[in-house]
Amino acid sequence: MAAYTAADVKNLREKTGAGMMDCKKALSETNGDVEAAVDALRAKGLAAAQKKSSRTAAEGLVGVAVSGNRGTAVEVNSETDFVAKNDQFQDFVRQVTQVALEKQADEVDALKAADYPGGGTVSDKLTGNVATIGENQQIRRIKSVSVGNGMVVPYVHNAAAPNLGKIGVLVALESEAGADVLEPLGKQLAMHIAAAFPQALNAEDLDADVIERERAIAKEKAAESGKPENVQDKMVDGAVKKFAKENALLSQIWVMDNKTPVSEVVAKAGKDAGHEIVLKDYVRFQLGEGIEKEESDFAAEVAAAVGG
Repeated sequence: MAAYTAADVKNLREKTGAGMMDCKKALSETNGDVEAAVDALRAKGLAAAQKKSSRTAAEGLVGVAVSGNRGTAVEVNSETDFVAKNDQFQDFVRQVTQVALEKQADEVDALKAADYPGGGTVSDKLTGNVATIGENQQIRRIKSVSVGNGMVVPYVHNAAAPNLGKIGVLVALESEAGADVLEPLGKQLAMHIAAAFPQALNAEDLDADVIERERAIAKEKAAESGKPENVQDKMVDGAVKKFAKENALLSQIWVMDNKTPVSEVVAKAGKDAGHEIVLKDYVRFQLGEGIEKEESDFAAEVAAAVGG
């Protein structure tokens, strides 16, 4: 009996774009481990590197809020997109994001324990929403950024309502420059971040486990080349360096012109304004990022129910 299902093959094909037989073979070789199969296909050059956004599946909304030199993003999940369009749910996400900002609650448990406008706690309100809307809802994550001097610029892509949408971005710019400079620059940077999906601000900040995974894939590719070991080592180092450059925000190529590194865009803006501008930090929350949503076969469920 195979260690994988037809749904696993479909999932792997969607993640990698590889052919069906290649996906089946990879799943057989990895005993049904989909993530290991992704790596195996990539090592053979049969799949492109997939970013975490490719696994986006959950519903709900991301909210962003800014006050003074601080900004906060909050993701609240629901079971269906229908609920995400509900006025009560949207108001809850908007209010809870504001509470997180005002209380500087950067942990989910702390936010749930905070007072909710109108009475009770955030947790109480969430429980009430689940009861009245009739669908499970969860506060999934929070992140804040701040600057000592400068501006935090918010941006929402695919907005469902003001400051609510599928992708929420915050850009923290440290500078003596005025809002007339920082706000438009921040908006452009936020749009770049939404589109380019950086995984860290600098290459040094990239997750060590992610880098090791890329190195392992690069080693397997290099070994299959049959080239001398010293050449293989250079191939591996080059592949890892390329990955880091493409996934760290400051070294990414600016989506507005497809040629200039983001760090140079920020430096030029500061030079033109007469004040240094430092891209200090950012937040990019994409709804459902990293969550695998269980898919059901409705026809099979009906058949099983009738048969039972």
